[in-house]
Amino acid sequence: MAYIKWFYRAVFLIITLLALCAGYLYIQVTSPIALSGPTTFEVVKGDSAYSLGHRLHSDGLIEQPYLTRVVAKLKPAWVPKVGKYALDPSMNLIQVMSLFDSGESISYDITLLEGKTTRDYLLAMKAKGNIKMTLLGLSDEEIAEKLALKVAHPEGRFFANTYRYHDGDTDVSILKHANGLLVNTLDVLWQNKAEGVPYKTSYEALIMASIIEKETAVPAERPLIARVFISRLQKRMRLQTDPTVIYGLGDEFTGNLTRKGLQSKSPYNTYRVYGLPPTPIANVGREAIAAALNPGQTKALYFVAKGDGSHAFSNTLKEHNRAVRKYQYKRRDDYRSTPEITQ
Repeated sequence: MAYIKWFYRAVFLIITLLALCAGYLYIQVTSPIALSGPTTFEVVKGDSAYSLGHRLHSDGLIEQPYLTRVVAKLKPAWVPKVGKYALDPSMNLIQVMSLFDSGESISYDITLLEGKTTRDYLLAMKAKGNIKMTLLGLSDEEIAEKLALKVAHPEGRFFANTYRYHDGDTDVSILKHANGLLVNTLDVLWQNKAEGVPYKTSYEALIMASIIEKETAVPAERPLIARVFISRLQKRMRLQTDPTVIYGLGDEFTGNLTRKGLQSKSPYNTYRVYGLPPTPIANVGREAIAAALNPGQTKALYFVAKGDGSHAFSNTLKEHNRAVRKYQYKRRDDYRSTPEITQ
């Protein structure tokens, strides 16, 4: 009988100790971590429950380093994902470990603006300081190859939008996402294009969209400018648009388009060549593509910048030259002597 009593006492003691241990562990993993305010914690490549426990303990966030292994065993498939995570004083260790497993690390936004070139996008990403840059300094052909584009020239192949990324993401991953959105948007709008638009391919429509994007930031004007350019194409008139010339000049353009610039022998000089330039001249948003594929209605063949962001449209060259004298000659010392000017 004495042995039985000791046995029951031992069992009771063991159960009590287990209960106390379980209670202690429960309190440790469900109580808020030791933080005085929001902070960031980085999970690096190769981290495990063991290493994370020691790092969290070293930072004073948990009392014992083994606690992370206890929590990890609650979810057999638990795997920490690399990234920087936002920790809050209200979080407990279970929530922290779940956050590491979720991969929901701190994200950032970058806005790739309409009317900007691919080089502009790369410089904008570099300025963020936390994007891994791999494309700077490469040629257009090398950039297109790195991004697995189906064209040799990357210009215009990225959808102007705001993108979310994580610390350490690459310029390639962001631009691939932007290219995917561009392809999908262009495909959808191409299927709903107006009858009679003069494009043989959706790429030609994208080229036109890039010119429209550079010509105006006024939403209501985009369809009208599209119609002007389409009418000029259909009448075998040169497009005569400054942005294409400027793009063709590249680094030679100093901010003022001179007569010399207008005489440049470039496939982008639409004052000399007929038809569209060989590639887009900028990246665009949805509205410019929609305007190129569904132009507005106007008989105008010319337009000129008024100086306030909008344009004056003219049906005849005589009307246009009057508008040029009114809006442009007063603002430029070195204006072009070209008889037909569209901006």
